[in-house]
Amino acid sequence: MHPSAERVQQALRDGGVDSEVVELTDAATTAALAAAALGVTVGQIANSLVFVADGEPVLVLTSGANRVDTGKVAAVLGSTKVRRADAHTVRAATGYPIGGVAPVAHTTPLPVLIDRDLEQYDEIWAAGGTPHTVFRSTYGELTRLSGARPADVRTDQTPG
Repeated sequence: MHPSAERVQQALRDGGVDSEVVELTDAATTAALAAAALGVTVGQIANSLVFVADGEPVLVLTSGANRVDTGKVAAVLGSTKVRRADAHTVRAATGYPIGGVAPVAHTTPLPVLIDRDLEQYDEIWAAGGTPHTVFRSTYGELTRLSGARPADVRTDQTPG
């Protein structure tokens, strides 16, 4: 297993979670690809997206069926400007590449928001540290493990 996936697996064990990091045959760099590989709905995929809020990285966990409203993220954080992070910032803040950002075991501590919309699913799948790895979780477990703050961060528009 890739060292990044091993780091995620260790974080799951340390958090008392009975879930295994699963390696997929093909890369699951999007929610649609991950859902197809796992046989679940796109909404059950927890996208781990890094943004920069007033110059500081923040992780937003959102349903793969939704897009993030940066205005809502700014309001929750009390920030004036929120934008998507570039690949360098994502890796520096989390230790993971875009497409494989896990919601846990980051190289530096960062604030985490979790979209309340994910709460409707009994089973959620999140990236396991690489574009080829994922793990199963629940909303409560993911919130606890990541130290996330529940928030309404989705746009009112359906992804196109």
